[in-house]
Parts: sequence; C-alpha cells; structure tokens
Amino acid sequence: MPSSSPTLELEQDLWSRGHRFVAGIDEAGRGCLAGPVVAGAVILPQGVTIPGVNDSKKLKAAQREDVFEAIREQAVAVGVGMCSPEQIDKINILWAAMEAMRRAAADLTPGPDFLLIDGNRCFPDSPWPFQTVVKGDARSHTIAAASIVAKVTRDRLMHLLHEEFPAYGWQQNVGYPTKAHYDALALHGPTPYHRRSFRLEKR
Repeated sequence: MPSSSPTLELEQDLWSRGHRFVAGIDEAGRGCLAGPVVAGAVILPQGVTIPGVNDSKKLKAAQREDVFEAIREQAVAVGVGMCSPEQIDKINILWAAMEAMRRAAADLTPGPDFLLIDGNRCFPDSPWPFQTVVKGDARSHTIAAASIVAKVTRDRLMHLLHEEFPAYGWQQNVGYPTKAHYDALALHGPTPYHRRSFRLEKR
C-alpha cells in the first residue's frame, strides 16, 4: 500500500542504477470542459524532498501555490507542456494528455535520463526510458511535484481566461463541469476555449 505521503523510494532505486536526472510527469485538466490539458515535469536533486509536496488534489490552492514556488526554487529542472482545446478535439483527450506529457519532458533542461509517469501508459515512441506508476502522485515525491506544477500552471491560465470570459466561473471551477459552468454554457454558448468534442450540455 502507498504511504500517506509520496516518498523517494522509486527515485532512489533509479538513482542507484545510474539515472542521474529522474523526471516525474503528471497532467491536469483531463476532465475539464474548457481550456488546455497541461502536463508538468520535474527533476529534483538526488535525495531532496520538498516540504509540503503531495498529490495536488490533497492540497488547498494556497498550499499548492506556496509549494509550486519552492519546487521552482529547488528543482534541477521544471518543464511544462500543454495541448489546446483544438488539439484535444482533433486527437481526443487521452492522446492530447499523452502529447502534453511528451512536451513537458522535452521542455526540461537538463534533459531527463528516466521518466516516472503517473498512470498506466506513456506517450508513443518515448526517446527516454520510463516507468508508469498507477496513482503515482500518491507514491512518488517527484510525480507529486509534477502534479503541482501542472495544476498550478493550468489554474493560473484559467484565471487569466476568466478575465476574458467571466460568465463561466473559471476563477472558481477552472473549466471543470459544475452547475454554474453548464448554466453559463446554456445561456451564452461555448467560447473558443471550450472543447467541442466534449458534451457541453448538462445530462
């Protein structure tokens, strides 16, 4: 069973096998009606844990913001990748999430030696060796850090888009399906940031 907070157990094993730059990868926004899907990638110094790092879903927004800044200060590298609503509609949300993760890994400088990827699959033709980790954000400290990077980056973007389209409540729901979001869609219709391949009417 995973411990209550993520550890460096998986990373320690990879470091011991000579992988210097182990990157955690996670994504945010897969279930949203609007906005991009965003992936984060983080390489931490060997043996370093950052206080407060946990699965982003277990942290309050203010906690995520504080820990995000600590990650940026202490990480060897932080990368971000995203796919737009148009790309999501074109290739579907699963493959868009995979592509966002690939872009996040490619955004890292220095580049990774090995990827720890949240979930049960990796993007096709990975140029890096990898391991998928089911519920990785609850098991791996590095994946948890990546989950925070993805979530905070995406939330900040949705807050900016809220200023352009305030009727949809993105300041609160950041694009996820809520009653207020569905009500605004029924009243105003979709924006250019909505995913047209998603069901935009309340069931």
